[in-house]
Amino acid sequence: MESSSATSRPRARDLGVVIGSGAPGPRNAITDVPGVRVGHTTVRRPPDVHSGVTAVVPDLVGPRTPLPAGVFSGNGYGKLIGTTQLTELGALETPVLLTSTLSAFRVADALVGWMLRRPGCEEVRSLNPVVGECNDGFLSDIRARPVHEDHVRAALDSAAGGSVAEGCVGAGTGTVALGFKAGVGTASRTPEAGGRRRTVGVLVQANFGGTLRVLGRTLTPRSLGVVGADGAGPVADAGSCMIVVATDAPLDARQLTRVARRAVFALARTGAAYSHGSGDYAVAFATRPGGTPVADADLNPLFEAVLDAV
Repeated sequence: MESSSATSRPRARDLGVVIGSGAPGPRNAITDVPGVRVGHTTVRRPPDVHSGVTAVVPDLVGPRTPLPAGVFSGNGYGKLIGTTQLTELGALETPVLLTSTLSAFRVADALVGWMLRRPGCEEVRSLNPVVGECNDGFLSDIRARPVHEDHVRAALDSAAGGSVAEGCVGAGTGTVALGFKAGVGTASRTPEAGGRRRTVGVLVQANFGGTLRVLGRTLTPRSLGVVGADGAGPVADAGSCMIVVATDAPLDARQLTRVARRAVFALARTGAAYSHGSGDYAVAFATRPGGTPVADADLNPLFEAVLDAV
């Protein structure tokens, strides 16, 4: 088990891959949204297990202080736990955790246990854990269900602000996307909406199929010479994606559902196939409950920010 921190590897913007004209936050990460932390636990037992869990933790979230939230399913071939109550009430009661498909149920149970031990939860009798997943079975023994309670607790307890570890860590350890090794990625934008500067941050667990597009160019493993002579590689037309969106803009659940839709739409820009076997989901939440929501007519900059960040 490894708890992961950010590394100094070049990021896309450092290499000239700049998406859109909006300015990122200081870390270009979901943690640029005040009160949002991220923790990873990476689970490796070579040669068979390469998996993990990632926690997106809003400071204020809890069953007594739920945050407004929305969810959107672009293609519902997945096991996003907690969806129905999230849709019905538009309220997020727990951190959002991401992991491997067959480990999702153990992760949800561990999340409930962690929450019940939190201050203020002593009398809680109902709780809706939100856990998303991607199938990392191409690179990991998914049937081993290697993510356990101690891994979940480590990710939650180590969640921190600041720079976020990306790539082959946490829930992204065994994922592949668009025919390439993928992982966890994050970005942020700082649009002006409703007369004030806002922050929108995203974290993506990338595991979806299609053909990669970068700055208008189509790229395949074969075109880059990274597939062996036998052509072995991840299947490019299958897979899933989990997207978590956070914002400090005062939005209600209906508006956050609209934001979540744009997050899934953004995958098309990268060449996503939205195939039959793909679970393409987004969960969006606001860190500032209450207050007057941004007017619908002023949402366009937030929509654009989400599209670019994803």
